Parts: sequence; structure tokens; C-alpha cells
Amino acid sequence: MEFLRRRIEAQVLSLSGIVLGQIDFSQPKGDPGLFGPEAVCWQVHGDFTSMMVGGISALLLQALHPLALAGVWDHSNFREDLIGRLRRTGQFISGTTFGSRRDADWLIEKVRTIHLQVVGTAPDGRPYAASDPALLTWVHVAEVSSFLAAHLRYRNPQLSGADQDRYYAEVALIAERLGADNVPKSRAEVVAYLAAIRPQLLCDERSREILRILLAAPAPSTLAVPVGKLLMQAGIDLLPDWAQTMLEQHIGAARSRAIQAGVNSLAPALRWAVRGGAIHHARRRMGLPSRG
Repeated sequence: MEFLRRRIEAQVLSLSGIVLGQIDFSQPKGDPGLFGPEAVCWQVHGDFTSMMVGGISALLLQALHPLALAGVWDHSNFREDLIGRLRRTGQFISGTTFGSRRDADWLIEKVRTIHLQVVGTAPDGRPYAASDPALLTWVHVAEVSSFLAAHLRYRNPQLSGADQDRYYAEVALIAERLGADNVPKSRAEVVAYLAAIRPQLLCDERSREILRILLAAPAPSTLAVPVGKLLMQAGIDLLPDWAQTMLEQHIGAARSRAIQAGVNSLAPALRWAVRGGAIHHARRRMGLPSRG
């Protein structure tokens, strides 16, 4: 069983930012980082299964904003190296959540510097800049609202409304330090924000190409192929109905139930197998059991 566990863990971690080896989540001892283990974001960001589902959903949601998508399209190699892009994104999320304060500060400054270089003109002629505070807010909200939705669906449906609001208030710090403004900090503010921004969203050929790339994403091994396909469908299923409609990927109630049952059957095995993720090292850094 230990061999099986290690094999599953190796494949899971191969998709995460921890394999980049740039952050030692176990050091320095006692450093709580930006949030500390009592933060709600440690709960939400600490589960691989729900974060994968939420991350897929977030990527598809972000691809519906023409200016945000233009920056990724023109300045990223995601089409040739999707796994690398996922690892780098995962490193930023895990590093700012679970890393030491020094590592979190380093990652934020690194991304801010990269954003200053991402400028151009979208296909519709509008200029864009990744450092635009409004675009940063969009990317952030699409991301964290998807993470929380996945957590509620696949990890802890009983998370209280107060804690959900606390989650949004916590993670707003990262968006603001990257340069975002008017960042929603509660469920009500996120709902209002998404309603207000919907007229700016568009599903075009580039959006559909993002979907095709994700659907064809490589798996760590042959055995992981069905797992990847299931998580991909779960990410689509997690999208708001209006986003599914825009992407022409509407998932009916019966299929949704089947997808959710599949993920809920898979998740315990992944949680059992993974003992060396960022949250496990971070908890040990704080003198806590690796599984809380």
C-alpha cells in the first residue's frame, strides 16, 4: 500500500508548484507567513482535489474576459507548456498562502515585475496591461470564487457564511498587493461584482481554444488519464450556468450528479495519498501535525 500511496502522491505533486523546488515550505520554523494556520484560506487552499477543480473552472472563467485573455495569449507559452503554467500558478497560490512571509513577499514582487512587461493590444483594438488594477481584480475574483465554490462542493459544504466572507477578506490582501483595486471582500460583494462585469465578458475563438487545450491536457501517466478527464468535467460543471452557456458546455442535472459522485469517490484516495504538499510542510513548520 505504501508503494501505491507514494506513486499517487508523486503524480499529484508533479502537477503542483512544489516540484519547482523554489520554496522550502518547512522553513523558517514558526513563521506563520501572511495568514497563519487559523486562516480560512489555509482550509480552502489546502485540498488538492477541490483546488484542481476550482483551478480549471477559474481558467475557463478568466478566458471569457477579452483583455485578460489577450495578455495570456500574447505573453504566455501556455499552449506549448500547459503543465508548466499550472505549476507556476500553483506555486504562487501555495507560496502566498502557506509559505513564509519572505517567500510570499518574493512571489508577489516577482509577479508584479512580470505584469509590468505584459502590455499590448487586444484583437478588438483596445490596449491592455496586466498591471491594470481592474484586470487584476477580475483575475482574482474569477480565481478565488472558483476555489471557494469547489471547496463548498467537494470538501466542506458546512463552511459557515461568516467564514466564507472571511476567506474573501483574507485573500483580498494578495490581490491588493499585486495592484488590484475595489477588491470584493464578502460573498455579497463578489456576487455584485460578477453581475456588474458580465456585460464585458465574451466567448470568442480564443476562449474556445483555451477550452480545447484544457480538454486535451496531458496527464502524468496513462493511469491518471481518466482522473484528469473527470476533474476537467468537474471544473466545467462548477462554472456558473451563464458561463457554461457562453462556452457551449452546459452540463445537465443528471450528468452533474454523476460527475460530483465520481469526484467524491476519488477525493478520499488523493487525500490519503498526499502527505508532502505545501500545507503539510507548512503545518510542520508551525509545530502542528501535518494533517489537521
